[in-house]
Amino acid sequence: MRSPLRVFSFIVSSVMVLAANRSAASDWANWRGPHGDGTSLEKGFPTRWDTKENVKWKVPCPSGHASPIVVGDRLFTSGFDPETESRLLLCFDRSSGAELWRKPVVQSPPERLHVENSRASSTPACDGEKVYCAFLDGREPVVAAYTIGGEMAWSTRPGLFSSVHGFCSTPVLWKGKVIVNCDHDGPGYIVALSARDGHELWRIARPNRTRSYVAPLIREINGKAQMVLSGSKCIASYDPETGAELWMIDGPTDQFVASMVYSSRTQWMYMTGGFPAHHLMAIKPDGTGNVTKTHVAWHYNPPSAVGVSYVPSPIIEEDWVLLTDDRGFAHAFDARSGEIVWQERFGRQHASLVSAGGLVYFLNDVGECRVVNPSDKFAVVAVNRLEEAAYASPALSEGQIFLRSDKHLWCIGERKK
Repeated sequence: MRSPLRVFSFIVSSVMVLAANRSAASDWANWRGPHGDGTSLEKGFPTRWDTKENVKWKVPCPSGHASPIVVGDRLFTSGFDPETESRLLLCFDRSSGAELWRKPVVQSPPERLHVENSRASSTPACDGEKVYCAFLDGREPVVAAYTIGGEMAWSTRPGLFSSVHGFCSTPVLWKGKVIVNCDHDGPGYIVALSARDGHELWRIARPNRTRSYVAPLIREINGKAQMVLSGSKCIASYDPETGAELWMIDGPTDQFVASMVYSSRTQWMYMTGGFPAHHLMAIKPDGTGNVTKTHVAWHYNPPSAVGVSYVPSPIIEEDWVLLTDDRGFAHAFDARSGEIVWQERFGRQHASLVSAGGLVYFLNDVGECRVVNPSDKFAVVAVNRLEEAAYASPALSEGQIFLRSDKHLWCIGERKK
């Protein structure tokens, strides 16, 4: 017979596991959601809406391309106020959309940027206790942490940053670390900061001194955590605990924006990018050292941007790699062979793809969202229109879709706890 103490410990442990699993499933607490790849394990999300139908609320939001994140009853995102030249961290009430607080993290003259970038493009991240954000102040990135209630916990400047295209370094959270990639036109670096107080834990010196804007993807592969990203003329994997390099692929081009994805079916990583040449690659992530000639499973390298995404991150859904290219065509590739299964024109898109319930959501730049049933046959479930420009990626949580357009934050659908 179990002792009362052992029974109590088992119950407490079970409750903690259930709570953690619920949080992971229901919150969209960082860039590309709970898995860092745009996928949700939840079901029952809306497939049809317009400016009125299925809109729970719609509220004004300062300009910016940062995606919303959702933690419990609160939403967070970043914004820019041109009147005060402030880069803002914003908090909204989930049920009503009411703005709860805004904090000016940085106040400085607007930096130079690409016409399709913004001065608030880095999506915040939240661990349930603090919200972490990143902005550019002149030539210095500022990484800051605020409490859920809006009080500053810490702020730090990890180095320099130089790019004529502006700034977008989204914090990635992993085991008490805030990891920020700062590939730029200078001595690039990736830095891990303590989530508790912001002090530096490790630093990676990046090669090739070339701007890129990729948020790393962390996966446990063969019992070992890997932090994988493209950028600065290479594709690399690092140990997120120490920053030690695990493997690297040279090139295949200079600059990258889209985050990588991983398929549990093929057990391969997938990279799409970039500039000036366009590439889509499937990579076997079990190598060490330089694996350029040994660990590329397949490589699609068209003479133009056909079928390759530079900015929006792709998604893996079952046996398909789905993406939208720079010309505005959506593509489905066979994840194992690299063959194009179908392609259709959806319009130019900067928002990254998201999926739930076996459906993939493509949100283009003019606010049209196509809901696609991925298979070897092209099938659109619905086409929904916001009638406003939209560059930020959607967030999915408890049956609701949160969208950020040029001037507003939208909540689509009813909450299903």
